[in-house]
Amino acid sequence: MNAGNAGAMTAWTITPEHVDSPVAAALWRDYYTEVSDRWYLLHEGRRTDPVELEREIAARAGERLTPPRGLLLVARYEGAPAGSAGVRLLDAATAELTRVFLLPGVRGRGGAALLVAAAEDSARALGATRMILDTRGDLVEARALYARLGYAETEPHNDDRYADHWFAKDLG
Repeated sequence: MNAGNAGAMTAWTITPEHVDSPVAAALWRDYYTEVSDRWYLLHEGRRTDPVELEREIAARAGERLTPPRGLLLVARYEGAPAGSAGVRLLDAATAELTRVFLLPGVRGRGGAALLVAAAEDSARALGATRMILDTRGDLVEARALYARLGYAETEPHNDDRYADHWFAKDLG
């Protein structure tokens, strides 16, 4: 998927990426560091312990985001890796959106909506008719994005200790 910003010479490109690639690993580290630090700063007044960070990164490897039941998408801005989104099929009709992330320097340039749209297209290609996701209360930007893109808040669909907001969208 390619998309350009109106009136700008810059372009977004979104393509599948293998979860074990160096690009995916770097984006996953940036993602996890940011969301983990935000949680710990809010709840414990500290940043993530480096040992814990490494343990969690290893424990949350992207094996669920591999074909034939999943996919990791990487967004590039002006050719440079800039963000990611993951999709995994939970059952024949339901896909989960996960790891939606953009590097801070490219936020506000339309990439998040493009990533989510590409993830929705990927979920449809996997056969899904519904997309679900979870997020946290402190990730206010994410909650606003999902609401703007037509996701409705729902009852919990998992028991993730870090999730306190759940969303769903009909992909039909």
